[in-house]
Amino acid sequence: MQSQNEPVRCAWLDLTKDDYVAYHDLEWGLPVHDDRVLFEFIILEGAQAGLSWYTVLRKRESYREAFDGFDPEIIARYDEAKIAELLSNPGIIRNKQKVNAAIGNAKSFLDVRREFGSFDSYLWTFVGGKPKLNSFKNYSDIPATTPESDAMSKDLRERGFKFVGSTICYAHMQGTGMVNDHTTDCFRRQQIIDSY
Repeated sequence: MQSQNEPVRCAWLDLTKDDYVAYHDLEWGLPVHDDRVLFEFIILEGAQAGLSWYTVLRKRESYREAFDGFDPEIIARYDEAKIAELLSNPGIIRNKQKVNAAIGNAKSFLDVRREFGSFDSYLWTFVGGKPKLNSFKNYSDIPATTPESDAMSKDLRERGFKFVGSTICYAHMQGTGMVNDHTTDCFRRQQIIDSY
């Protein structure tokens, strides 16, 4: 329950979890153009498949440590010994498919960066190079996928990425500000618009 002094936030947010509130207030929906951060979200969103985002968010610092600060150059060179180390790390989601996908995604990321100059310039083409502003009043109105996330998913898969279904891609778009899906009553919606 929101107190009278608190700003109105998106209804999906669990206000009892301070770290979740901080993520909503400081990151979610804010446009990201840093390649390393975009790659981090690809890895974390893929790790989230079948789980809650909050489960992954709580493990984010452990992921940063385990995956060398999400440096794709390093991750692309991980060997079997490193994979075994990751699969024994309780700080991350210990799923062999997801760990292998992170390594393969690092290789595909580097290929995309070579082709487009940056991962950012490639990824943002799916929203025409600027944030898409939505005007959803209710959380229940927000879609799980869109034609843009379908296109992004299809293209990423064709480039060898794994764990990049359309739902994951749309969550990635929301998290990195490619779309602004803060509901119309949320205080962050206008703050983010003002930051463009």
